[in-house]
Amino acid sequence: MIPAHETFDGTFPYRPHISTAPGFPMHYADEGAGPVVLCLHGEPTWGYLFRDLVRRLAPTHRVVVPDHMGFGKSATPADRDYRLQDHVDNLEALVLDLGLRAVTLVGHDFGGPVGMGLAARRPGLIARVVSVNGPTPFGQPGLADALAANAADSPWFRWTARAHADGTLEAVLGALDVTVLSMLRLNGFENPALATGTWLRAYGAPFPTPAESVGAIGWVKGFATGAHRFEEPDAAARAALAAVPALALWGAADRTLNARHFLPLFREAFPHGRVVELPGVGHYSPEDAPDAVAGHLLRFLAETDGALGR
Repeated sequence: MIPAHETFDGTFPYRPHISTAPGFPMHYADEGAGPVVLCLHGEPTWGYLFRDLVRRLAPTHRVVVPDHMGFGKSATPADRDYRLQDHVDNLEALVLDLGLRAVTLVGHDFGGPVGMGLAARRPGLIARVVSVNGPTPFGQPGLADALAANAADSPWFRWTARAHADGTLEAVLGALDVTVLSMLRLNGFENPALATGTWLRAYGAPFPTPAESVGAIGWVKGFATGAHRFEEPDAAARAALAAVPALALWGAADRTLNARHFLPLFREAFPHGRVVELPGVGHYSPEDAPDAVAGHLLRFLAETDGALGR
């Protein structure tokens, strides 16, 4: 686990907070005041992915950025599962512990399904949804077909299936402290100029040993073994979420989560939502295009803050 005080040469200067409500020490940043924006990272990143957004949003919003179990500055308990439903359990416990209401979900990568799992369980807590290259599974009839088609297209999913089958997956992901850049590049990281020593240290630091890499390993194995279960919203939850303001910001060069498979699912869940594709931007769009991502998100928040009576 990264030491709570670590700022990576000032690039992540946010005061650490810890909640034990999920049953382990779960780290989160909590900056600013105002309407709540809850930023959820994916694989194999942590809250560091949102460092620029925190800086830009905190003057007008309360920005809460948790690290999922097994990632970032959160603990990596050896006796826990790392399936989607476990991450949803943890997020729900954190949100209830902090008393968050009228939440704007911002989900990247598997942060999207985790956030939508919370929305399925607690639709009354969700005011807005923002997908940043993050799937929005919400009981769509075509979800399974979209996942299968994307897995066939994606170099990342093809590699994980092959590595699981030949027994090399745990060895490769267990060495993320040195292989993390390769994993990011495979997923579709398009801005190698960012990969300074500090940046590499920030993304490799959560995974110093195989034992501390079980979060990243568990997420991938969950797909390979069919262990992940998407939350099934009831009719009331689907209707409630269909009415909230929603925005999809999608790096069009994403090789891991292809827009043609996932944006139709977003449009189905959020028929009044807005879709913005970012040409030349890869899977890690907050890294590849921080100005574009922040600009679109700030405009969306400003417009819908008014619509929500804020």
